[in-house]
Amino acid sequence: MKVFSYILDIKEFLQSRKTLGHTIGFVPTMGALHEGHISLIERARHENDLCVCSVFVNPIQFNNPEDFKRYPVDKEKDMAMLADVGCDIIFMPDHNEMYPEPVLDVYDFGALDQVMEGKFRPGHFNGVAIVVKKLFEIIEPDNAYFGEKDYQQLQIILSLVRMMNMPVNIVPCPIIRDPDGLALSSRNALLSEHERSIAPAIAAILNESASLAGTMSVTALKSFVRSKIRAVPEFRLDYFEIADGTTLRPVKVWAASENIRAFIAVYLGKVRLIDNIKIFL
Repeated sequence: MKVFSYILDIKEFLQSRKTLGHTIGFVPTMGALHEGHISLIERARHENDLCVCSVFVNPIQFNNPEDFKRYPVDKEKDMAMLADVGCDIIFMPDHNEMYPEPVLDVYDFGALDQVMEGKFRPGHFNGVAIVVKKLFEIIEPDNAYFGEKDYQQLQIILSLVRMMNMPVNIVPCPIIRDPDGLALSSRNALLSEHERSIAPAIAAILNESASLAGTMSVTALKSFVRSKIRAVPEFRLDYFEIADGTTLRPVKVWAASENIRAFIAVYLGKVRLIDNIKIFL
């Protein structure tokens, strides 16, 4: 496993491999790795000649400075996990290497970044787009792997690739969950033992909402979910939305789309957790 900290070094190395016809699979991360990330690495290894993982906590995608300060960082553990799974290359730059000068690019994703996460975290997706575009330009991957837990982010990145005509195939990967249903997230490490015991209720409520879809109106189902969340004193709901899985526009009736997903964001203590589920009618 090779570890690079500098852009010129990793670009030179990867270019030498590309001239040999090697394909590159890429998994961008912010570290604090878990089994969800590992599933992406395993798929990238299986489908490409080389697997590259970046570990970089991107400051410009945090609209809340306190969230950035609290984000879990354990580079030694991350490197050990990547070595165990057989990752070929780690790119671990620092802030000055990625942003030697302020980046002022502004992207227009239309309605995609105006709802849900975009509404509650203004500027977040612009920061995501900036760092992902830069990483794609550095790594020049054939395939890049993203988990569906951050489903809205996935749609933003698909839009970015189309908008910029970038020669990379985006591979969506399913949500990985703990046995009790909680979607794996780096932020789960910030939960207290008590909070961690409560957190699986989010997925349980999502699953219940999916099972009830079609038996009541969209409006009634949203009210039902809000009442279930209110019944857990430790939860504070940011949003529960039922939306088209491609445009992310809210749907008002079940017949409005053939690709519907339910999305939720909940605070548990100081930790904000998101999840989503596909709805089959």
